[in-house]
Amino acid sequence: MIQTKTGGTVTILPLGQDGILLRCGDGTRPQADAALALAAQIRQGDLPAVTEVASSLASVLVRFDPTRTNRSALTDRLRDLTRNPASAPTPGVTRVWTIPVSLGGDAGPQLTDAAHLAGRSVAQAVHDMTTADLAVLAIGFAPGQPYIGTLPAAWDLPRQTELTPQVPAGALVVALRQLVLFANPSPTGWAWIGTTAFAPFRTDRADPFALATGDRIRFSLTDADTITRLRHDATDGLGGATCRTLP
Repeated sequence: MIQTKTGGTVTILPLGQDGILLRCGDGTRPQADAALALAAQIRQGDLPAVTEVASSLASVLVRFDPTRTNRSALTDRLRDLTRNPASAPTPGVTRVWTIPVSLGGDAGPQLTDAAHLAGRSVAQAVHDMTTADLAVLAIGFAPGQPYIGTLPAAWDLPRQTELTPQVPAGALVVALRQLVLFANPSPTGWAWIGTTAFAPFRTDRADPFALATGDRIRFSLTDADTITRLRHDATDGLGGATCRTLP
């Protein structure tokens, strides 16, 4: 375990024949931000043998070409990088997405129960979802599917004890201070609180993955009828979402 100058810790572990895992923590927002910053640092470092860098909620996977380096040498380089993250580049905010969402009712049948567990009224829950400072912390489980956070501490809800048999594509679900926007119909143990017309992954787009880790997210409240219309009218699958690129 390495102690960084910013007070965090990073554990470096071997993974498979050509992988190294750098574990930053348990997935809370500061640690997710640390994983994003560390991934950017590695990408911008002088590591020509690295073939892939992928961040998750609390770790960074680094894959390398074994014909150009070995695990020991690359681990030493990564250890040097992690000891002084403050001097390295950090990921800047480059894109801000605004995504229309309908919350509660048939569009989010478990919002009331989730709000009760969080000690919030439905109106307060809607306020939390539409005003929180959110970012894409990781992409996973299904192609393009974002894990978004972090919500206020009241939303540190456990997963449900039973699965919801299926939520639709575009469903917004909540647990563990995070939101997940489902890319496909799926069973889930997270509480279904809303629906969007946003498709995180479409093979017919120039870039099939709409979102990237580090993208900022704001949810804009609308009604279920508007979501239905946006789903049919938005041929790009973005469901009325807008994206602003920061200078």
